[in-house]
Amino acid sequence: MTPPPAASLASGRRARRRDRTVYLRSHPLLFALLCATRHRPVLRLGRTLLVHHPDAYREALTRLPLARTAPGTTGGTAARLTGGGLLFDQDGDEHRTARRTLDLGTTAVRRLRPHWRALLAERVPALAHGPLELVDLATELAGTVTAELTGCTAPPRQLAHAARQAAAATARDHLPGPHRPARPGRTAADAVARLTALLPDPGQAMLAVAAVNTTVAALPRAVAWCADTRAWPTVDEDSAPALAAELLRLTAPSPLLPRAAAADAVLAGHPVRAGDRLILVARHAAHAHRRTAPTDPAATQAVFGTGPHACPGAALARAQLADLLLALAPHHPHVLHSRADRRAALPGYAHLTLRRGTR
Repeated sequence: MTPPPAASLASGRRARRRDRTVYLRSHPLLFALLCATRHRPVLRLGRTLLVHHPDAYREALTRLPLARTAPGTTGGTAARLTGGGLLFDQDGDEHRTARRTLDLGTTAVRRLRPHWRALLAERVPALAHGPLELVDLATELAGTVTAELTGCTAPPRQLAHAARQAAAATARDHLPGPHRPARPGRTAADAVARLTALLPDPGQAMLAVAAVNTTVAALPRAVAWCADTRAWPTVDEDSAPALAAELLRLTAPSPLLPRAAAADAVLAGHPVRAGDRLILVARHAAHAHRRTAPTDPAATQAVFGTGPHACPGAALARAQLADLLLALAPHHPHVLHSRADRRAALPGYAHLTLRRGTR
């Protein structure tokens, strides 16, 4: 079966409107700023540079010297909360060795796929008799896969809930602007401590945070987009992988990559000083490929970063979404109810209820 043209997915007005609402309700001031400045390739605001253009985005990730443990970056947060020595705050040979050890590619897909397929086979048939809450399913799937990745013996939902709380508590370190002080017992350190208590190795905390939160954000948003564009008749074994990659490009589950410059440099003609914060807008870099064939790696890879520090879980994310689309497609579900999550670290849904549709 022929997959839907990329243009037909990207031009779906209802899908774009629903997904835009998720962004604007999750972090309204930040994303309003990004929307207002999206036509500027690079924009300086004090010591922060907003990077929208795909060429500048790639240059920042591949050619600029980056401070992996600077405050406000993913690596800096990982080092501060867990003591360092993680994939997120490593560099050079240490980082390359860690990536080889943590295989999230083809081997991981083969090992983990039976676990999430079993869960889908158990939960998705409920659509034949009534509504299906997809955020709940995505949470259980994320917890199940992350438990297998980390060797955690806690219930999958408990692990996923702890990882989501840790991400929400640490999100303020990544976002520019004033931050509201956390209440006692709800600091990032407290949330990470609750998460690490569930894990056999505390050093896996940031892996758990990344795996759970990207999954819970990505799967429901991609399914909602697929439902709103009525793409279900095009989903089959041959088309699902390409469709999953294109939906991840359109929704950009991790819309921002917070980084910091380690030395003076020039980015797209703009001077960069050591210590400047770089807000790399993956969402806009990926959307700039709207007219690019969805099979082009430059189009589908942008949402996962690029270069030596690109997200190692890209293949895992695409495989999970492809299998979810295949499980849902026979039911042709439509969105019955949706509500954006205002507390989550990544833009996503608090609830996304599906109902079986007509073919």
